[in-house]
Amino acid sequence: MVGRGSRRKPSTSRGASPKAPLQLELPLRSWGGRRKGAGRKPNAERAGVSHLCRPSLKARHPVHVTMRLRAGLPSLRHKPLAGLVLSSFHAAKERFGTRLVHFSVQSNHVHLLVEADGHRALSRAMQGLATRLAKRLNRRLDHRGSVFADRYHARALTTPLEVRRALIYVLHNHRRHAGTPGRRSGFDPLSTAPYFDGFVPGIVRPPSTAPPPVAQPRTWLLRIGWRRHGLLGAGDVPA
Repeated sequence: MVGRGSRRKPSTSRGASPKAPLQLELPLRSWGGRRKGAGRKPNAERAGVSHLCRPSLKARHPVHVTMRLRAGLPSLRHKPLAGLVLSSFHAAKERFGTRLVHFSVQSNHVHLLVEADGHRALSRAMQGLATRLAKRLNRRLDHRGSVFADRYHARALTTPLEVRRALIYVLHNHRRHAGTPGRRSGFDPLSTAPYFDGFVPGIVRPPSTAPPPVAQPRTWLLRIGWRRHGLLGAGDVPA
């Protein structure tokens, strides 16, 4: 007997299980793993140099430095601007414990091979060179603002083979940017090739009466070590 106000519980037959509640199937979101197009996008056309802390630098290792101009500026290979760049190299070739040994001036960037006593010395020297170049170029172009697109890119060269490849890349860099096959030979006057003594015998370098706008190398790798893999030939082309 059921009392007033109480409710009878629904009865189920023996062995029957209660009906499962209705569940909606929702798509699961996944926030982990590599996905196409994921990650923060660069602000410009190409990703800039990482602003993470640079690795430590040993004085015995030469460094390949690249400095790139902002978009919209004239070519550095135009004669008036090239003269400013070379004079800036000459004034900054040995400062703050850093020596500028080789360079190549291209239309919108420069390649340098430098020796530095350490990371701090390299940083001070490159900042000083960038400031010097920016002031002179802005004055000539009647331009204001920054000249370089990002901070410099630096790569330490730790083996003789790396140094030899870097020498080919810097001294013959104009061949990578040549518009016609005929320009893929010869020496680039806007580099240290006219002052370089590491070419194979028989190669005639263009005469230069001006003093070299660079310092003499002191590290073993940049003076002697790279020669273990052979002198540079006129036909060497950067990879």
